[in-house]
Amino acid sequence: MSAKDPSHDLSNVAITAQALTQFCDDYLSANAFKDYAPNGLQVDGGQPIRRIVTGVTACEALIDAAIEAKADAIMVHHGYFWKGEPEPITGMKGQRIRKLMQHGISMIGYHLPLDAHPIIGNNAKLAEMLGLTITEALYPHETHPVGNIAICAPQSAETLIQTITQALGRVPLHISSDCRFTNEDETNNAKLIERIGLCTGGAQDMIEQAAIMECDAYLSGEISERTTHSARELGIDYFACGHHATERGGIQALGEIVAKHFGLPVTFIDIDNPA
Repeated sequence: MSAKDPSHDLSNVAITAQALTQFCDDYLSANAFKDYAPNGLQVDGGQPIRRIVTGVTACEALIDAAIEAKADAIMVHHGYFWKGEPEPITGMKGQRIRKLMQHGISMIGYHLPLDAHPIIGNNAKLAEMLGLTITEALYPHETHPVGNIAICAPQSAETLIQTITQALGRVPLHISSDCRFTNEDETNNAKLIERIGLCTGGAQDMIEQAAIMECDAYLSGEISERTTHSARELGIDYFACGHHATERGGIQALGEIVAKHFGLPVTFIDIDNPA
């Protein structure tokens, strides 16, 4: 342990940003995905990594928390350099990257690979938290499908809302469908939910595919104005559970895998986000 900075050197293990990225690339099969942003190392802090912070989004608040924690790397689900965004590193993006570089912090991000992973992916972890069993892909003909279909014991929408609220710490927005009753409770004529399509984050437009796959309900993070009409006209209940809330599980799980593999301290920091 370093006498100069004991709070920083909790482990005598140090790895390079490239070694950390290669491990995550391989574990998530990152190169197999055509994504909206680069996966892997996005900012090289230029120093050995001894402490890692994970979070959902590489916002300035997470960077500040990583600086306070004396982290050498940040691993996130939402990184930088998204398709269609302005390329100059100025303004808000410039401020974020400048802080990373000034403090020698590397930033590593994984988007679709972290959504889709069958064990630690966002969908897999969300299903686990809600007590759902994934049975198949939402798009069965895709080579690397992102959305899934899961089953549960037949239950009312109210029961599912309670489960989501307890698991995620927020009440989902529920759009009920009055158009189709494929599964009815004979005592109160209420539709029961048993087959659920799910895809975390901003995947509300996959609701039509969930209906095609004969799901009773579809669950995602966000909702658009059109989603309400889609749910009602397709005859499928929709649950908007929060983009941030539905995508905390994957990056936490990846951090745990990294900590176990490399023997490094990894801390998940949850920056509150109601969206």
